[in-house]
Amino acid sequence: MSLPQLATREPGRDRCYDRLMLRHIPEEPVSNAAVWCRRLAVFSLPVAAIAVLLARTNAVEPQACLAVLGGAIVVALIALLLFFAACVVVWQEGRRGLGAALGGAFLAAATLGYPAYLAFEAVRLPVLSDVSTDTSDPPRFSASRAALAARGGFTPAAFDPDLAERQRDSYPDVEPIVVDLEPDEAYQLVLETAASRGWRVIDQRPPGGRSGVGHLDFLDRTLVMGFSEDIAVRLRPLAGQTRIDVRSASRYGRHDFGANAKRIRQFAEELQAGLNEK
Repeated sequence: MSLPQLATREPGRDRCYDRLMLRHIPEEPVSNAAVWCRRLAVFSLPVAAIAVLLARTNAVEPQACLAVLGGAIVVALIALLLFFAACVVVWQEGRRGLGAALGGAFLAAATLGYPAYLAFEAVRLPVLSDVSTDTSDPPRFSASRAALAARGGFTPAAFDPDLAERQRDSYPDVEPIVVDLEPDEAYQLVLETAASRGWRVIDQRPPGGRSGVGHLDFLDRTLVMGFSEDIAVRLRPLAGQTRIDVRSASRYGRHDFGANAKRIRQFAEELQAGLNEK
């Protein structure tokens, strides 16, 4: 194009030419790590929710639910690793995708929140899955037909005396409960307290007979997964009082993450509160 021609270019055509040039400016590439971070995180959250739903509805075996949940945790961990990789790529190469990476990191953190809490408790607390207020003579779980049917044929393992010292060192406040009530009154108070906590009675034997000892078996459920937990309560008469011993045991895994000791403490506190109202 000659100089006269350049001088006579129309302004409208110049603007169209400039816009056309802007449209052809290539965009910055998107980080693949950011894209896959979001994809995996979006996948992990519903998988974890499905695992919880299957467990709470007893649709499949608990081991299968834990396997599904474990898979969701692994996928979420990979998503977190990809988030850090995406941050490096965005910083060093100026690629796009930081928003996708941040969204993926948030979803992965939501999936890993509760498992991370359990991991912290596993490091902080002792490896126990069976806790009793009486470690020398713990209450025994009933083996009656009704109890076995309610547990689906499952029988809790015998209390391991080798772990008694570990429990006493870690949970010195888990002690027998002594109330200023006659055994029959204490028995009714135990039933009321257990009902308020959502425990299901699967076997019961009121105090009486030559020994005067009463016994109850309950089932409770874990907060998130809804797994069954076994509880045994024994009542022994004292002079004008009743001693109540509680044993709580988890069915799955070697570590209860402090759940059994917490269950016994809360039961004792609520029992005392009910006693104060009488």
